[in-house]
Amino acid sequence: MPRFRPLIAVLLLAVALPAAAARSQPADGSDADGNAIVSVIRSQLDAFKADRAAEAFGYASPGIQSMFQTPDRFMQMVRSGYGPVYRPREVQFLDLMVERGELVQRVLFVGPDGVPVIAHYVMERQPDGSWRIAGVTLRPSDDRTT
Repeated sequence: MPRFRPLIAVLLLAVALPAAAARSQPADGSDADGNAIVSVIRSQLDAFKADRAAEAFGYASPGIQSMFQTPDRFMQMVRSGYGPVYRPREVQFLDLMVERGELVQRVLFVGPDGVPVIAHYVMERQPDGSWRIAGVTLRPSDDRTT
């Protein structure tokens, strides 16, 4: 049995190394997807900043668009419930991860009031391969910015 120990160690290492490498890459292993997702979020933030409702609405998934029906309703919801996203003082992109089987981009926002929050952007790949924002939840951040 001692002769098999090196073989078992090699097999265990062969299984562990790819798993560890997969955790250190973007959630789906693609830098291109990660870059595209950041670009979509940045573009929507730029549209919010300039109050371009139709453009901002265009980055939302079909499900979100169906829920709000018009760019104006969508913008009203963002203005009233997502102040840190609508008018951020600071934006810092964090990690892309998988939550409940969905790609989620975490973004640190410092809102107009100086309070930091972490936004979890749920991303949805469209049939044409592009990415859209399927939902955003804001969570308290441990960072303290004044």
